[in-house]
Amino acid sequence: MTEVSILFFRACLALLAMPIYLLSFLGIWEPFCKKIFFPFFLEKLSAIHNRKTKKQKQELFRNLPDFASPSGELKLLEIGTGCGANFQFYPPGCKVTCTDINPNFQQGLARSMSQNQHIHYERFLVAAGEDLHQVPSGSMDAVVCTLVLCSVQSVNSTLKEVMRVLKPGGVFYFLEHVADDHSSWRYFWQQVCYPTWKLVFAGCCLTREIWKNLEQANFSELKLQHISVPLLGTPIKPHIIGYAVK
Repeated sequence: MTEVSILFFRACLALLAMPIYLLSFLGIWEPFCKKIFFPFFLEKLSAIHNRKTKKQKQELFRNLPDFASPSGELKLLEIGTGCGANFQFYPPGCKVTCTDINPNFQQGLARSMSQNQHIHYERFLVAAGEDLHQVPSGSMDAVVCTLVLCSVQSVNSTLKEVMRVLKPGGVFYFLEHVADDHSSWRYFWQQVCYPTWKLVFAGCCLTREIWKNLEQANFSELKLQHISVPLLGTPIKPHIIGYAVK
């Protein structure tokens, strides 16, 4: 009965979003979404998300200086930098390499950089999380990934790349929305919204249980917490936050 209900509501939602499905069928939606809609949407969402999670992010990145090299240099790689929503939380002098699969975030990224001149920007790489070959192995003290693992092609492949680029003892910070408890109404609506949400929001998947990937990724230490972020009107309230040490 539940599966029938999910299919029924998925069809209703698809009807409401029919213009987007039509644009997608015609090959128009994806380039428009990548170049215009998603950069605009993500900048607005990131601002709201930062307000809702400011205290958690401050606590999350509080120990970041502890992972600096003996010389005091801290080299950080951010996967899926987007508009630079995390820059304000990085310590002064931190050397940041930015990566994103979508190169169309220039305006928002430039604004974040101008507002956060306490850190040093090394370079920007157009790269997917699963393929960071431009980054040498064992070259990073820290890797950061927030609201990104929901939309990569492979979470496990991305985590393998994280492990590769980190120095021994390096740290991986994460904050991701995830699937709710399977018995909850929210999980029901996550399943209903899944296909349309993924189409509209550039491949974002609502039902990933990313904590399981992290638990299986062979980090030497994993600090992980389940939290709720009150983003009203969205199915992305359940989150995980924490860090893992190589």
